[in-house]
Amino acid sequence: MEFADVVRRRRMVRRYDPDRPVPAEVVQRLLSHATRAPSAGFAQGWAFLVLETADERERFWTAASPQAGARTRWLHNMRTAPLIIVPLSDKSAYLDRYAEADKGWTDRDEARWAVPYWHVDTGMAALLMLLTAVDEGLGACFFGIPPQRLDAFREAFGVPAAYAPVGAVSVGYRAADHRSASLARGRRSLDEVVHRGTWGATVEAARAPVGAHNVADGG
Repeated sequence: MEFADVVRRRRMVRRYDPDRPVPAEVVQRLLSHATRAPSAGFAQGWAFLVLETADERERFWTAASPQAGARTRWLHNMRTAPLIIVPLSDKSAYLDRYAEADKGWTDRDEARWAVPYWHVDTGMAALLMLLTAVDEGLGACFFGIPPQRLDAFREAFGVPAAYAPVGAVSVGYRAADHRSASLARGRRSLDEVVHRGTWGATVEAARAPVGAHNVADGG
């Protein structure tokens, strides 16, 4: 599949065919591609918990699902996924890496990081899994684990305290799925989100020829 088609076709799929497992070679490609994500200092501070058996998946949903009474209609369909991969970030890998001689932040001060790149990089690894799923003819969805369920999740799978799940990725062959009501909001246009040269200039204003009347410049 052409890359542009992969990007256009990517969407969150929340219902799967429970009778069609993801082939082992595809699971391997999902994980292999995830490790091609960029990482600060090539720290690669990530790990991936792969859950494929019915018992493993049931333990996940039991541990990580919202409490009873929460809005869980979507969850019923998500349980049909034959594969769940939980990407986890390891902050210590980054703090250790940037305390090495070629970086030199020997104090390991977390305040030096304006952004928690351990989460960012692991999130990019998750995105590569989403795109790989599309390329393989599969559906996938990235979703969060409620913070109040993190302890239960760690206990259920023996996850070390150093590793933080940034979310989870469900994968499988698509079944009849409803479109999210949130899509009615529409995709924001480039004119709304792109700022060229300076924040105050709109896309069209930035394209105006030099000397043209430009309200953004106060002219």
